[in-house]
Amino acid sequence: MPVLSIDNLSKNYNQVRALNNVSFSVPAKTVFGILGPNGSGKTTLLGIVMDILKASGGSYKWEGDQLPNERRKTIGTLLETPNFYHYLNAEDNLVIAAKIKGRGEDDIERVLKLVNLYERRRSKFSTFSLGMKQRLAIASALLGDPDVLVFDEPTNGLDPAGIAEIRDLIRELNRQGKTIIMASHILDEVEKVCTHVAIIQKGVLKTIGSVAEVMNTSGSSTVTAVVEIEVAAADMAGLKNILPGLAGVQSSNEAEGIIKLTCDESVTAEQVNRFCFEKGIVLNRLSVKRKSLETRFLEITGKQSDK
Repeated sequence: MPVLSIDNLSKNYNQVRALNNVSFSVPAKTVFGILGPNGSGKTTLLGIVMDILKASGGSYKWEGDQLPNERRKTIGTLLETPNFYHYLNAEDNLVIAAKIKGRGEDDIERVLKLVNLYERRRSKFSTFSLGMKQRLAIASALLGDPDVLVFDEPTNGLDPAGIAEIRDLIRELNRQGKTIIMASHILDEVEKVCTHVAIIQKGVLKTIGSVAEVMNTSGSSTVTAVVEIEVAAADMAGLKNILPGLAGVQSSNEAEGIIKLTCDESVTAEQVNRFCFEKGIVLNRLSVKRKSLETRFLEITGKQSDK
């Protein structure tokens, strides 16, 4: 059973439709990224499923439960700007958070260590940087060891080292069997930590699937990730003539003396090099790179900003 099922969810703000009949399910024990530009409806969607906002239409269920109020209380969330007492230290703020949640009072030391704030547990919240405040908010979400976590822009305000720490933490939590649902506008962040992704633009669901499925440019139902291979040779005419015979090539184009091949993930540099050599072509350039999520995102949404 999916952890979360969303069915034709819509949200209107007067004449603005923030969500337009969005439907998808979140598989258990995945890192599910909701990806889209700022203003695309990501935060609105999370607000609805956490009962902070009311939908204009559609429905959702947590693990099939049509009355999910009690289930929602067991979910760790980070949806808004951290709301802590500035004159209290990190530890005392988490004590209050645990009392409000009704769970996790004996969990404070563990979560502070997880987010690398244990050494600053006695420091006042007012002395924290934006990134430290964000990490304390994540610590609050982790109180009570919930099996489902919902994060809105979890690396917001963090420096590169802090971003790497949170990415490692999300991966580790997922390895422990937790389901993480996270909204982000940062493609690199989603690509590095998520197993599944839904892309939303102007309130419309553009695509959904595992990262491998979304990266597939063929549009078929077969899960086929792709790689991009760049090749060149002294005999470019001969190279162009033989490449159509290379198995696994989906498309090719030439620019500035280099042929760029889009290939099935199974195609390796060794196979390309051997194929060309056996056909009498010696390559002087051969590089392989996986198509980035950024490239795929632009293919799906177009290169225009939502703003």
